Amino acid sequence: MTSLIRSASRAPGFRALSLFSVRPVALLREAVALSRQRRQLAALDATRLDDLGLTAQDARREAARPFWDAPQHWKA
Repeated sequence: MTSLIRSASRAPGFRALSLFSVRPVALLREAVALSRQRRQLAALDATRLDDLGLTAQDARREAARPFWDAPQHWKA
């Protein structure tokens, strides 16, 4: 199991949410919040996306990312 976690932690998308740096409940809470935010981003219309400086393609690409693939600066 440990080797599986070690190899997963080196995977390209597995960089922001570490299983060892955050308590499990906090990790789950952050994952749910990030998933919800990405769904909301995907639901924005073109006018609101333009206000954010994003295209519909940008929003779809971000919404398609897995919950563990959070930006590096979001690390707690």
